[in-house]
Amino acid sequence: MSPSSILRRHRVAALLGAALIISPVVVSFAQSSAGLSTVAATTQTPVAGITAPNGSFAPVIAVTKPAVVTVTSVMKAQPQDEGSPLGGNAPFDQFFQQFFGDQGMPMPKAPPQQQGQRAEALGSGFIIGADGTIVTNNHVIDGASSIKVTLDDGTELPAKLVGHDAKNDLAVLKIKADKPLPTVKWGDSDKLMTGDQVLAIGNPFGIGTTVTAGIVSARGRDLHSGPFDDFIQIDAPINHGNSGGPLVDVNGNVIGINTAIYSPNGGSVGVGFAIPSDQAEKVVAKLMKGGDIEYGYLGVQIQPVTQDVASAIGLDHAGGALVSAVTPGSPAAKAGIETGDVITSFAGEQVKDPKDLSRAVADVSPGVKETLDVWRKGKTMQISADVGRNAHDQKTASTGNEGGSPSAGQRVPSLGLGLTDLTPDIRDQLNLADNQHGAVVEQVNPDKAASAAGIQPGDVIVGVDQMPVRTARQANQAIAEAGKSGKKSVLLLIDRGDAQIFVAVPFAAG
Repeated sequence: MSPSSILRRHRVAALLGAALIISPVVVSFAQSSAGLSTVAATTQTPVAGITAPNGSFAPVIAVTKPAVVTVTSVMKAQPQDEGSPLGGNAPFDQFFQQFFGDQGMPMPKAPPQQQGQRAEALGSGFIIGADGTIVTNNHVIDGASSIKVTLDDGTELPAKLVGHDAKNDLAVLKIKADKPLPTVKWGDSDKLMTGDQVLAIGNPFGIGTTVTAGIVSARGRDLHSGPFDDFIQIDAPINHGNSGGPLVDVNGNVIGINTAIYSPNGGSVGVGFAIPSDQAEKVVAKLMKGGDIEYGYLGVQIQPVTQDVASAIGLDHAGGALVSAVTPGSPAAKAGIETGDVITSFAGEQVKDPKDLSRAVADVSPGVKETLDVWRKGKTMQISADVGRNAHDQKTASTGNEGGSPSAGQRVPSLGLGLTDLTPDIRDQLNLADNQHGAVVEQVNPDKAASAAGIQPGDVIVGVDQMPVRTARQANQAIAEAGKSGKKSVLLLIDRGDAQIFVAVPFAAG
């Protein structure tokens, strides 16, 4: 089972982590982007960078802890509505709905708020510039009317928001102090290996700066929170309020930013996630110049190329990003990219999976022309595209999800599908446009290959092996021809709701 499946299954308190305080009552909630750890082992074996004979982390903490701060975001509390811990207009209410739903963990409720009362969200951050430049999570300061920073020595100072980026969940603040401030340095997260020791520093639940220890549990975790998910998974305990605090290595360098937790109960269970420093450092450098970051936009919906998909389209290996839909009028459409293309490289860099393409496109400045290598109908070709500007409601390259007489009830026994033509009644039931064509999946045999591949009743098959089909008979004939050709699987293009996806169905399993 994938990490993302586990997160959805347990209604995880992920991607939300500042501790929330509503005057006059203090309440701790999982919030907009994640909290991370708490319990540290009492003893550690000696590791590189620690010279104390007993293997203590004290030398590292003495250098790094003074640069860790508490970030308090003040916002105007809204009147509380029924069913929401913070009221229907609470800044993070959408996250409660996304991660807890109607059957999520019990959340403590504050008394109804009156107009004019204030809410405060607590998070953490760290100083990277002696002049008062601070890094934290975007969700810690999101929606704040004012921001306050508390230094390690207890000094409280107002902070100015220099720049923020919701997609990477990063923000840069600036404070003015009467003396140079202690700082921490960026480390190299690319050199991290599973099993390396790490320390998480922050202010969990607002109780004060806390240090916890653990190891790197995994790399490259995707929580489906945005196009840049590449989290470091750690077992160093982190909790609400740790969000934005540094994850440091045994040499005291920042190799991550504590951002999310997996939790079935709202507290740390030893599964936390941090943004890698190599990703964060680049974004922070741009944010220090002020404002938001503009991302490149291509305008394609993409999905992974599995071995079954590769077999169906004649690729000798699984890899790349399969285009399941192209947004009309987008840079991709203008460049001639088509549904069914497999993008294997972008700007000279290999595309191993959809995430590679999403990140690569997003990193390109709008207006730049880039070259893509595309596999189309058995041949490799190059396409040049002018990367567009990504509006807030667009996805850079989102991962997803004629002829013949009509004939109802067509059967595809080798795959376990029962197909029928689109009728006016079916169009109404499925809310389809009058010009929609294809074969409607009427039945799916649960013991056959189509069911195992995830095809569902109500799906509309609009293409078979990258050729359009308009009727059930056409779809049936195209699938039969694919089977006779000796292919191990057939590639179906399916309309499902608002998404268009490819599904490869193996003949052998049918």
